[in-house]
Amino acid sequence: MPTLPSSLLHFSSGDVAAASRVLTASAVDRAERGEELWPPASLSPERLGRYYPPAGWTVAWRGEEAVGCFVLLDEDPLFWPEAAPGEATYLHKLAVHPHAQGQGLAGVLLREAARQTLQGGRQRLRLDTAAARPRLRAIYERFGFRHVDDQLVKTWAVSRYELRLDGPHGEAE
Repeated sequence: MPTLPSSLLHFSSGDVAAASRVLTASAVDRAERGEELWPPASLSPERLGRYYPPAGWTVAWRGEEAVGCFVLLDEDPLFWPEAAPGEATYLHKLAVHPHAQGQGLAGVLLREAARQTLQGGRQRLRLDTAAARPRLRAIYERFGFRHVDDQLVKTWAVSRYELRLDGPHGEAE
């Protein structure tokens, strides 16, 4: 798989409209492959702004093209109700635009999320993902996320993951 050098990218924060475009393109692409991820109607800037703080969004850009995104939260009571306040940062809505897939961008986005987590003074990055998506789960596991458990949250079967960022130089362990 060709790797996209991170030096060709720059990041912005708070651009919910650009994140919406990346997420919608990714959702439509996945649905066309028979792998529905998110309903496209749930990814409008207005809806995303209602459920996620605008400042939590990070968008990766290659030139003028938004190629990836994610949002970080300080708490996640729906998927991690037992978590103590401040013990982790929570990653949601990681997506790579279909035109940029297969270039290692997911890893670049995960490294940026880890960097922001450490910058925010936290040593753990957590996420949840659909339990029935082995390829997606494998991306997180290859990056170093540890499978914590599987949960049924409302009607969603999810696998929860954690990445500890307390290596000798703050890197993932």
